[in-house]
Amino acid sequence: MDRKKLYPWYFTSGALLIFFLLCFLPGIIGIYYSFTDWNSFTDKINFVGLKNYIEVFKGKPEYRLYIWNTFIFTIITTALKTIIGLALSLLLTQKIIKFKNFHRMVVFSPQVMSFLVVGLVFKSLLQPQTGFVNNFLNSVGLSFLSKNWLTDLKIVFPVVMSVDTWKGVGYIMVVVIAGLLSISNDYYEAANIDGANCWQKFRSITLPLLKPVIINVTVLNVTYGFRVFDMIYSLTNGGPGNATGVINTAVYKEFSKGNYAMGTTLSSILFFALLFLLYFIMKSMENKEANA
Repeated sequence: MDRKKLYPWYFTSGALLIFFLLCFLPGIIGIYYSFTDWNSFTDKINFVGLKNYIEVFKGKPEYRLYIWNTFIFTIITTALKTIIGLALSLLLTQKIIKFKNFHRMVVFSPQVMSFLVVGLVFKSLLQPQTGFVNNFLNSVGLSFLSKNWLTDLKIVFPVVMSVDTWKGVGYIMVVVIAGLLSISNDYYEAANIDGANCWQKFRSITLPLLKPVIINVTVLNVTYGFRVFDMIYSLTNGGPGNATGVINTAVYKEFSKGNYAMGTTLSSILFFALLFLLYFIMKSMENKEANA
């Protein structure tokens, strides 16, 4: 066989090998260690089977809270970012809006900041005694709205999700705007001739043609939601208590305590849950397209 025809196979096999060694193999090793009692207090590692998984789901209740919080965070922030991002993209593509690029830049600007910086800034703003938010509310006579934003168990998790939504909605807006600008104006001109109103054009033209974009941003949001760590760590460190703890903050705590086996167990649960959820999303979207 001609050697030139074999070159693509050389590069492909090399890329697959690198992917396996750097991405796939560490995951397999991590899953293996989740079935052991690996810790920092002894050099001996014993196989314990499903003991760690049983402890997560039937042992300490905080582990189940971490899993529940992760799912709630993912579902709510994904919905908020997608809906608000879609609304902003529709608004900032209207001809009547002046300085559209400036407004887009303002909405997108939080995206360029790191999660740790955003978390630390909002942690300062939301301090109950010295924070800007409570001081502003007190100064305008709205002291009854002042809250312990990051220590009140009733509101702390919604506050964290709101900050995260504010941080990420700009990226979703930009992606959806790109999708909107790719839709031919001929569809809307034909709809105008037929006398369609704004809602009918949105439902029959915009939304169906944006479906691939919406699927992509949903997958991105779900992936991020399951992997969230920086924002929660910098804002609350999973507190007060375990109120805002998620799987990755639990992984961090377990590794910090030297309980490596439980840390890898939680990481494995996160991996399988994310894999299953993404498969479910993609499969449901494919079924809807097939039935359309």
